[in-house]
Amino acid sequence: MIKVNFLSKKSNKVKRVKNESFKGFWERNRLSNGYLLKKTIGRKLFNFCRAVMLFGLVFLILQPILSKISVSFMEERDLYDATIINIPRNWSVSNYEMSSMLMNYKSSIISTLWVSLLIAVIQLASTTLVAYGFARYNFPGKKLLFAAVILSIVIPPQTILTALYLNFRHFDIFGLFKLFTGKSINLLGSILPYVMISAGAMGLKNGLYIFMLRQYFRGIPKEMEEAAYVDGCGKLKTFFIIMLPDAKPMLTSIFLFSYVWQWTDTFYSSLFLREFRLLANAVAGLGDGLMTYIQNISNRTAFPSTAYTQAIISTGTLMVVAPLIIIYIVAQKGFVESLAQSGIKM
Repeated sequence: MIKVNFLSKKSNKVKRVKNESFKGFWERNRLSNGYLLKKTIGRKLFNFCRAVMLFGLVFLILQPILSKISVSFMEERDLYDATIINIPRNWSVSNYEMSSMLMNYKSSIISTLWVSLLIAVIQLASTTLVAYGFARYNFPGKKLLFAAVILSIVIPPQTILTALYLNFRHFDIFGLFKLFTGKSINLLGSILPYVMISAGAMGLKNGLYIFMLRQYFRGIPKEMEEAAYVDGCGKLKTFFIIMLPDAKPMLTSIFLFSYVWQWTDTFYSSLFLREFRLLANAVAGLGDGLMTYIQNISNRTAFPSTAYTQAIISTGTLMVVAPLIIIYIVAQKGFVESLAQSGIKM
């Protein structure tokens, strides 16, 4: 009985507060000659339009993924049924089994994991050093070199494909290998060329990483470094003890960008890492692999249907993207924080 009376009094108090707030709103609106009402309506309309636009944007991003998820669980007969749109009538995981077999998923994901991790760490280290040099030191040709960094962002890597291929197909250092052995070295098919260009800050998207880190380092007050110099720290010690800890959010962002882009890269992977079974290369060859598999089991020239081929490719794409989604869910707090703090400070 006491509890009922307490809840009743609390409810009456809430209603009284709302009524007073409502009366106060109209009183303030009267004193402002209707400006408060116009402002409130405008704010509500703006919030509504923003919500509609955000919902539409999110739907445009998620709709292809949701469609691929739906197709991945369909049997082949469901693909030709016009009455089935999004929800399969015959649920099956056979598409996942087929894609896993064609991509050799277990070995491919292990290779992709360690290659992406190795390249991401090397690119993070090299671009951080280069960006810090651009942000804090003056040297001859600095503006010209930074212009080259910007050009590496704008110009697609396909323009230097031939040069990269010839350079590492006939690799030599000042002609020393040819002088002592009579021929150059073929480095294609090994991970060494990719490690070399990543260590030289010329790998995948490295120009963008340098630009982002440079802008971040420029936003850190120079007084912090000067205080470290007064305390007896050298330039290298100041960089590791003062600058790097402060740049952790941005370093997290760069590492995740590098890891994700390397995970799905096909340009450098197909050029240097053909001997490695990587997921990006495996999913790119799913269509041909499915055709070869069907011809082998049927012992005749046979071609899979276009709808079934697309279903297998969609399933393989989901299997490639799934680990990245898991990584983002785990690291989303640090990733969002790094993007919020990056700020591109000028």
